[in-house]
Amino acid sequence: MEQIRLNKYLSDAGVCSRREADRLTEQGKILVDGQPAQMGMKVSDANRIVVDGREVTGHDRPVLLAVYKPQGIVCTTAEKEKDNIVDFLHYPIRVYPAGRLDKDSEGLVLMTNRGELVNKILRSGNDHEKEYIVRINQPVTEEFLRAMSSGVPILDTITKPCRAEKLGSHTFRIVLTQGLNRQIRRMCEFLGARVLFLKRVRVMNIRLGDLKPGEYREVQGAELKKLMSLLKGSLDTPGGKKGRSQWIRSKE
Repeated sequence: MEQIRLNKYLSDAGVCSRREADRLTEQGKILVDGQPAQMGMKVSDANRIVVDGREVTGHDRPVLLAVYKPQGIVCTTAEKEKDNIVDFLHYPIRVYPAGRLDKDSEGLVLMTNRGELVNKILRSGNDHEKEYIVRINQPVTEEFLRAMSSGVPILDTITKPCRAEKLGSHTFRIVLTQGLNRQIRRMCEFLGARVLFLKRVRVMNIRLGDLKPGEYREVQGAELKKLMSLLKGSLDTPGGKKGRSQWIRSKE
């Protein structure tokens, strides 16, 4: 059986992120064939792997969910956070969010058990679009929209140019291709406005649609194939078409 690094094995299996796997390894909470795991070691399905008392029984089928995260839920896998999205969703397969949406915001969060998919979606150089509906505490003016679209100085950088359009007197739509911490809120604050409501309605080609807060659906069929085309790469194997085709076949 092909061996891969332990942190990638656990990420691909949907147990935790690579970073979390390394942290658990350092803490001695991962056993491989009854022995404490070592950083950088390689494993396969032939090994018996136990993570924090839970045996990893192999790779689950690939899963990608479109989730409507309500306000008050935190996009983290940390169990110490009582309002974390993993416990909130309570999905039968271990999935984790591909990106964040702050606690005070709501809307679309993609959740998956495939670490490579998370990495490809989050890679900032790929310029993947994310669309939001925002309501602020003052009228949306043309000057405000031009400033938002051209770039705003926050977090020691200038935000990338983006698209923004007025929807109502105090409401606008914005499409970003980057994901700085609380980016839209910080941009608005710099321009003297305060966000009252923020909802993400699209990530790349995946739309929130008619989901209600707390609901989710599995991404599959033509929608999934379009996403794979936009990502332009493999999901399960480094640099080949095989991983992509395996994902699609498993969903059909």
